[in-house]
Amino acid sequence: MTARDFTERDIHLALDGELPDEERAAFEAWLEANPEMKARNNRFGTDREALRLALADALDEPVPARFTKLVVGDPGTRMLQRSRWWQAAAAAVLLATGAAGGYVAGTRGIGTEDAVADRFAEEAVAAYVVYAAEKRHAVEVPASDEEHMRNWLSARIGLKLVTPDLTADGFQLVGGRLLPAGAGKAAMLLYEDAEGNRISLFVTSESGSYAKGTYAEKNRPTAVYWLDKGYGCAVVGALPQERLAIVARNAYRQLIEGTESKV
Repeated sequence: MTARDFTERDIHLALDGELPDEERAAFEAWLEANPEMKARNNRFGTDREALRLALADALDEPVPARFTKLVVGDPGTRMLQRSRWWQAAAAAVLLATGAAGGYVAGTRGIGTEDAVADRFAEEAVAAYVVYAAEKRHAVEVPASDEEHMRNWLSARIGLKLVTPDLTADGFQLVGGRLLPAGAGKAAMLLYEDAEGNRISLFVTSESGSYAKGTYAEKNRPTAVYWLDKGYGCAVVGALPQERLAIVARNAYRQLIEGTESKV
């Protein structure tokens, strides 16, 4: 068989089990040769599973009678004689709007294929991988100079930055540093618990549309992120996702209270 060029569409086909078996080996080789597409494949797979879990209960619910009438017609009402093609079209619309409605209402932020959100989460994870393992040079400004660090980073990223107090979650501030982020700059705050586990808060000014979600790849740290109200925040760590989510919500609550006003 002649090799062909794969695209993002093939990623979705593979995840849905619709990629021909004879193309699977070539597809896997293509992923290995294209790290960006491999990352998207992993992201889509994680989001697909999250979506499945979020909608698991709804899948077992009976179809509402009003939807059935919309598709197959009400036997007691014959004011309009619907043809088979009209009913087929109604079914397609119903499936599309029903799926989209459940997706937005029940899982807002899960599975968002937004390039800004992808880039932001990837940058946050990359920064954590580079600096969290450092012992002596993990931060530029230590927690002992917290006020200076906060003012300095605020001025650089263009946001009124706060340093969330995460002691209730078992984490103490180590310090912070300034990093590049896309065309702008980001502040990274590093925290550590008594066992030596570290998490980072990656904060930057973002103009993208609203998004929130969890970015996770196999054998990589996890990022819980938000893009909202002109800024982005990602909490990154190698903790169990349940614990990381709790810490992230606490940090996000404090950040949103303190970073909404511009410097």
